[in-house]
Amino acid sequence: MSDQQLADAATPTFSEFPPTTYEEWRKVVDKFLKGAPFEKRLITKTYEEIDLQPMYRREDVAGLPHLDSLPGFAPYLRGTSPLGYVTQSWDVAQELPYATPAEFNAALCADLSRGQNAVNLVLDRPTLSGIDADQVNAGEVGKGGLSISSVADLAQALDGVDLETTPIYIQASASALTFTALLAALAQQQGKSLAKLRGAIGMDPLGQLARDGKLPRDLDGIYNVMAQLTTWAAANAPQLQTITVQGHPYHNGGASTTQELAFALATAVEYIRAMQSRGLSIEDIAPRIRFSLSVGTNFFMEIARLRAARLLWAKIVKAFGGSDAAQKMSLHARTSAWNQTVYDPHVNLLRATTEAFSSAVGGCDSLHISPFDELLRTPDEFSRRIARNTHTVLREESHITRTVDPAGGSWYVENLTDSAGRKAWALFQEIEKQGGMVKALEAGAPQKQVADTAAKRAANIAKRKDIFVGSNMYPNLKETRLEPEAVDFAARQAERAAALSQYRASANAGQKQAALDALAQGGNKVEAAIQAALAGATLGDIAQAARASAQAGPTITPICAHRGAQAFEALREAAEAYVARVGQRPQVFLATMGPLTQHKGRADFATAFLAVGGIETIYPTGFETPDAAADAALASGAKAVVICSTDPTYPELVPPLVQKLKQANPGLIVLLAGYPTDHVEAFKAAGIDDFIHLNANCQSLLSTLQNKMGVA
Repeated sequence: MSDQQLADAATPTFSEFPPTTYEEWRKVVDKFLKGAPFEKRLITKTYEEIDLQPMYRREDVAGLPHLDSLPGFAPYLRGTSPLGYVTQSWDVAQELPYATPAEFNAALCADLSRGQNAVNLVLDRPTLSGIDADQVNAGEVGKGGLSISSVADLAQALDGVDLETTPIYIQASASALTFTALLAALAQQQGKSLAKLRGAIGMDPLGQLARDGKLPRDLDGIYNVMAQLTTWAAANAPQLQTITVQGHPYHNGGASTTQELAFALATAVEYIRAMQSRGLSIEDIAPRIRFSLSVGTNFFMEIARLRAARLLWAKIVKAFGGSDAAQKMSLHARTSAWNQTVYDPHVNLLRATTEAFSSAVGGCDSLHISPFDELLRTPDEFSRRIARNTHTVLREESHITRTVDPAGGSWYVENLTDSAGRKAWALFQEIEKQGGMVKALEAGAPQKQVADTAAKRAANIAKRKDIFVGSNMYPNLKETRLEPEAVDFAARQAERAAALSQYRASANAGQKQAALDALAQGGNKVEAAIQAALAGATLGDIAQAARASAQAGPTITPICAHRGAQAFEALREAAEAYVARVGQRPQVFLATMGPLTQHKGRADFATAFLAVGGIETIYPTGFETPDAAADAALASGAKAVVICSTDPTYPELVPPLVQKLKQANPGLIVLLAGYPTDHVEAFKAAGIDDFIHLNANCQSLLSTLQNKMGVA
């Protein structure tokens, strides 16, 4: 080969490979499908009502208006920063679910020195409701988050944290006024500049309403406080956001990604209008809003949804007259609580990793990655470390931070971004036609839509079309369960009450009461609340004074929070309780007929199927005759039998085998592995109780079986 030939070969054009047409590809695919319908086998229906194609082409993105957008420029589909994560990564904002200020601070200081760079403070229900820890039942203190009742509590929780350099995100909901007062008072006590405070003390009354079904006071009064906080922050703490829009209540109810996004956008619009009616401009409001969305395991859908979220938010803010700068979305992501499982909990590590990956590729500004044991116990140092290091691996080892919008240009992702955006926008418009998010929640429309999607999910989970590894598929019956730590709730409350008593005793009663009286009289509640906090008022004192003369809050039907795997976990728990009572697992005998090749496939499938319900199988070698199988099954003492063989052999084997089993033990449950369509009714007539097969409702069948076996 000459030098020129070598040079030419080093610059390939691939012209020798003519492009294949879509029609040619379809012919090959149809041949592989062997007559099965293309639409049924290869098009995936999503809960967002989007049809996912098996392949995407350049034609699928033709004409999409957002394709020419660039990072850092409106409508911000590709991110709000021109350089994305190249110059500044997302905030590592791990939630620390510790009940007391001392416990929280110990974990926070440890984690801030090991990769976490933001405080993400989740509060318990009494704190969110503006009630001091010594005014509620002991079991409520620290439930779901941190118990804070005073400036001293907050000082202890944040001890060692530089308020001027560390972002602080506080999910304060309707208690944002009290927490702003506590944080501002703490900053003043420490000589810190309010202007340097970064983060969010976000009010989200509609999120709280959707989750709890009620609010501690009237919405009009809450919106008045929101407006005052937003105005105060603009003047005193310009880097502190005051409004949070959380999609989590909808996600945790089983909503689709587009439903969560649409309801979040509708909520934000409700807040914009409420603030505008109180004299604020869109330039004052939009930069004060922080969105917080849950991210599930549908990897590409979540990437597309986050990209679409920025696009739709820019569209909304622009419609209100907002500038390009005001159109930037501030977006926090949280890995899914709905997807987590109690059994085989280490699989939660993998779920959270994929969810975190899509969050980062989708361009979140801050991120919480759930520890794998979050459901079962207060996460320990190990589980926190693994979750925290997932951030570090994604940031430092995966190289996804080296490219702005790494998903940009993908035919699949770009098409999906457009589809997800259109679906969310259509639902958002439906909410608008109903009069906005408040009226929609009062009418129960979002609740019904979420419940409908949750029901579809439940049906697919029950049939194992949607898989939860370790729960409804691939269970590990030998696992050692993680046990939650025993909590002495009475001692916890006593500790909190003692700290509160000491704090109250240290305050100047006259000054405190004067400050609370000023707060109750109205006017500028933010400054009055700060002065009350400085005078030694507790969170409960401030909340009560701020709500003086307040009307009762609205009540609605809340979103029913649950997890996808709960129904199957209930089956396992029933089996575990049976083991505790009886001393062994519930057992089912496999009547394996014929040689290994004849029964193994279905015997293995039945074994795995039953294990999902915590049931063991007695798995003998194959029997040559129905009489031999029946004798062995009856001798085993098992309360149920599964016949395992092939469809062609069943007509000869099933009737005599079932007859002998039922004659000897009429209460014996007899199942058939498989679903021979032409013989189902005949086998039922012969005494077969049910069928174990690929399309069976696994949850329903196992529940019935457990009941008949005396397990449940």
